[in-house]
Amino acid sequence: MRKYIFTFTIIITITVSAQRNCNFYKMEGDSCRYKACSYLESAPKYFQLRGEYHSIYNKVLEICPEYGDAYRAKSTAYLKTGDFITWKALMDKAVSINPKDNLSYRGWCRFQFLRDYKGAIRDIEKLDSLVSHDIGYSQNGTYHLNIAKGLCYKMIGETEKSISIIEQQIESDAFSIGLYDYLHLGVLYQELGQHEKSLTYFEKQQEEYNCAENAYYTAISHKKLGNKTQYQLYIKKADSLYNNNTIMLDPYTHQVDKVYHTTIQKELNTEETK
Repeated sequence: MRKYIFTFTIIITITVSAQRNCNFYKMEGDSCRYKACSYLESAPKYFQLRGEYHSIYNKVLEICPEYGDAYRAKSTAYLKTGDFITWKALMDKAVSINPKDNLSYRGWCRFQFLRDYKGAIRDIEKLDSLVSHDIGYSQNGTYHLNIAKGLCYKMIGETEKSISIIEQQIESDAFSIGLYDYLHLGVLYQELGQHEKSLTYFEKQQEEYNCAENAYYTAISHKKLGNKTQYQLYIKKADSLYNNNTIMLDPYTHQVDKVYHTTIQKELNTEETK
């Protein structure tokens, strides 16, 4: 199952970053976008943070001011450098031109980088209202956008609504379980004090990807239930997994329910001093 997710991630990345086929615009009779696309197709390729990169896309927008892909392409550099104000201004323009192609990206970035959970929810729900097909996955392929929406509700304190959204997505498409979906559900039930229920999801997560975070949260639920032996087993397992770098990982941001080694070691040290 994890191979399926990783493969999908690669497909998502290629699809998003690939240059459009300019003939599509020609067949549609859109000469403005066709000219802009053709110019971009023949232009030199530069790294996103170089001035030449932006000069090319500025020229594209001179040719066709309504070429939404250019606004999105320019926005990426500002996202990577932390200039979220400029990034959003450019992405807002891209969304206004072509909401179906850009709402998912803006919504995901609002969640991942800006922690604008309510804004992310609005974007994901707006996309869902505009398309008849599946709304798809996050930019990095880690989450289905409905799972991301559920996590947004978690982060604004609506735990039960978060559970309902995530469970519904898993039930509707069980084949494409994300790398951390069961972990998040387990933590949500743990936050409600339903530790037996949380353990059922941590067990499922173990079959998908048994990371240090999953072992840590498993230990905490056993601790709350008074299962001392199991608690000791899993907190040591969490420490071992972290030492082996088997962890939740995102190269850009702190993930929801991420646990750091210091937290695990503190729990482990507390147990050892008893």
